[in-house]
Amino acid sequence: MHFQFFRYCDFHASSCFLIYFLLLFLPAFPARKITAPISVTATDDSKATWGNFVKFLDVGKGSHVSGMSELKKYFHRFGYLSRPPEMANFTDIFDCSFEAAVTAYQKNLGLPVTGKLDSYTLNQITSPRCGVSDSSAVNRSLHNVKRFAYFYGHPRWEKKPIITLTYAFSDDHLTDYLSSDEIKAVFRRAFSRWAAVIPVTFTEAEDYEASDVTIGFYHGDHGDGEPFDGVLGVLAHAFSPENGRLHLDAAETWAVDFESQKSKVAVDLESVATHEIGHVLGLAHSSVKEAIMYPSLSPRTKKMDLRIDDVEGVQALYGSNPNFKFSSLLESDISSNQAVGFRSSLCWCRIFLGIISFVSWL
Repeated sequence: MHFQFFRYCDFHASSCFLIYFLLLFLPAFPARKITAPISVTATDDSKATWGNFVKFLDVGKGSHVSGMSELKKYFHRFGYLSRPPEMANFTDIFDCSFEAAVTAYQKNLGLPVTGKLDSYTLNQITSPRCGVSDSSAVNRSLHNVKRFAYFYGHPRWEKKPIITLTYAFSDDHLTDYLSSDEIKAVFRRAFSRWAAVIPVTFTEAEDYEASDVTIGFYHGDHGDGEPFDGVLGVLAHAFSPENGRLHLDAAETWAVDFESQKSKVAVDLESVATHEIGHVLGLAHSSVKEAIMYPSLSPRTKKMDLRIDDVEGVQALYGSNPNFKFSSLLESDISSNQAVGFRSSLCWCRIFLGIISFVSWL
């Protein structure tokens, strides 16, 4: 009896020590890498389906997969892969240059760097995005600074002494399901977000041709060398200073209110407008996923508030609005991070309570 009692005590002491050890040191152990499931966007009309991409999953250097040449065109379009020599086409072989392109893509967009077409990378490729190129590795019109990037040439508007930019909408290139008042209200709010952090004023004008920034919705090939591709895919694009053209894909289902717009492929107009205005001001894409200037946006997602990376980038070009307080932006970012931390703490609490229940059961 005494022997059994001591064995019982020893078992409990060992169990408690093991649990204490796990609670103390478990956060220090690296998490096992879990492959993210490919969540190709559910669409009404999109060409992007699981069947198009599953054959590329975890493909790496040396592989030969039918259709790889089309995927290489995507990487070329967004600045990661050089055009093949004259009279040559992209091949279906995963060669060294494509491995370098995939690696650069992963680094630039904050993905796990594997050099392979893993699930994280394929998820990103299938995400709707801005049509402006990402990388300076191939496209020398970009200039990287920290995590944000600028365009070379004319990175900012040079109007002096006070910068006032006019903008106008093309009456011939609007949508038939959103009123002009709705569209204009969205862009007023989007412009005001940038005006709040830099000493630049934006004023709506009637004269489209004479305005600094010209806005319109266009289908397919619309004459600027950057054709749109239909539902999702490329959502919009804009040109660097002092060009001022801002074009949105008319094939998208644009939403100003997700309560009234129920489509699975609806895209928030204000989020995209805020992003494209960043390009108009001279910012290229950011590698920070939370930033407005990150290149992709999922359907039915709102992303309208400037983050620290956006503000630092645009203020480096234009200076700070005298009325802007950086502390308010920091508080917003801290609140967001605290929410993430709170969810993480809840997870650890559940684990701890589960362990306590297990010990009580013993």
